[in-house]
Amino acid sequence: MQTLEENLRRLVDEACGYPTGSPQRQKRLTQIIRLATGKLWKESTPYYQDALQQTWLYFCAHVCGAYDPARGSVITWLNAYLRWRLQDFYTQQREENAKKALPSVNQSASGDRIETIYPEDKLPASPDVPPILEMVKSWAEEDIDGELRNTYIKRHPHVNCQVLILKRLPPEVSWKELSEEYNLPVSTLSSFYQRQCLPRLRNFAENEGYL
Repeated sequence: MQTLEENLRRLVDEACGYPTGSPQRQKRLTQIIRLATGKLWKESTPYYQDALQQTWLYFCAHVCGAYDPARGSVITWLNAYLRWRLQDFYTQQREENAKKALPSVNQSASGDRIETIYPEDKLPASPDVPPILEMVKSWAEEDIDGELRNTYIKRHPHVNCQVLILKRLPPEVSWKELSEEYNLPVSTLSSFYQRQCLPRLRNFAENEGYL
């Protein structure tokens, strides 16, 4: 009887053997998501679901080029990316709090600007857009019932779930950039996204069988 890891590796191999966009490939990616979800790192931070969403979107886009079975299991690879994303959110939140306390540029003791670089940022982008991303993008753009457009930050109707979901799809616009674009705190944007936009995105993903 195959172990979970053996099943996941087999499904990855099978998925990558089919063309991007094919039903066969999408079926196996969905199976991997269902099998692996309960085994991933969990924590109660407010930005966990956002990080998890980005992990699955990254997985669908890069698994066939970025995952190397010789370097670890599928779960280990997913957890590594998930933790990088959580660290990214933590860093953004810490910097935002620091700016509120002392509005100055984050610098080292020598006065040099500090820049955090994550390993996955150096990975080449996949030339193919996986079906799940196309489906999410089409769903958000069409917004047939207007629910996404009509769910917005109070007194800021232009900052709604439709806009934020599209902005956060890979290659995602950072919360810092969105904060500057809309002149709103990162905490306000991130909190609204987690409370209002992510639940709607998850419902769509569940209804389509992705989660």
